[in-house]
Amino acid sequence: MHDPQAEVGFRMNEAKTMFETRNGEKLLETDPATMLPDGHVVFIGRITSPWTTRETCPKNMKAARETGQAATLTVDPLYRDGLLGLERASHVIILSWLQHAPRRLIVQKPRHAAEPKGVFSLRSPARPNPVGLHVARLVALDIGTGRIDLDAIDALDGTPVIDIKPYFASTDAFADASIAGRDER
Repeated sequence: MHDPQAEVGFRMNEAKTMFETRNGEKLLETDPATMLPDGHVVFIGRITSPWTTRETCPKNMKAARETGQAATLTVDPLYRDGLLGLERASHVIILSWLQHAPRRLIVQKPRHAAEPKGVFSLRSPARPNPVGLHVARLVALDIGTGRIDLDAIDALDGTPVIDIKPYFASTDAFADASIAGRDER
């Protein structure tokens, strides 16, 4: 029998063990995982990846591609009709639910940073709503099985998927985008 309260407790303990607390970090007074939801988000599928631990999982999509390891997203039967026409896209945006991440951390001290930063200025999975954003190359699509083959993914095996969208270079890419203090474009 499925016990949602036990699952929440398990996930909270799991998040505590996967993420250590560093000097300068701040926690929210209330863990968002224990609050009543304001919307009804459903998982539409799951990611299959070679990554089973936080330590082995690439920190971003660039690092994931550099491993040469492909990934698969399987959409649940109820949502497979929504894939119609997606084969036209060379790349897709995947929104995932990073269920292992702690949700109370509001100020983080990344290992590579000199000063703490607010979660909304970082791409870390630890945030009030642990939504992952992944832009991946669509390698193959089978609507009948709900299988989407991807060039790579920076998410753990079994990660739930919230949404899939086509990537449009004409509207999603900004050549002049930058972050102060980083030497990238």
